[in-house]
Amino acid sequence: MDFFGLMGVLIDKPWLALIPAGLLLLLFTASRNRLALAAAGIWVLYCLYEYGMTYRLLCSGECNIRIDLLVFYPSLVLVALAGLVAALHSMWKRGGA
Repeated sequence: MDFFGLMGVLIDKPWLALIPAGLLLLLFTASRNRLALAAAGIWVLYCLYEYGMTYRLLCSGECNIRIDLLVFYPSLVLVALAGLVAALHSMWKRGGA
């Protein structure tokens, strides 16, 4: 399965986006790094966005062609990685990891 196929699970089950959000929130509480908190928030926003698409609140009816995901999926992964690295760096710098 390719990257977009793997991430495509989030279309059918948007609540799964809350898992990385929760993990990043836990990292924020351990590190107090704001980038981790922002990354968690972005994943929550994506979850809400995907529910809006599912219930046809954010699209005019032709929601099957999802070009937006070509930008969103790599961006979500990069934001999550940046939040993870920043939080771990903060914990390491403080001597907590």
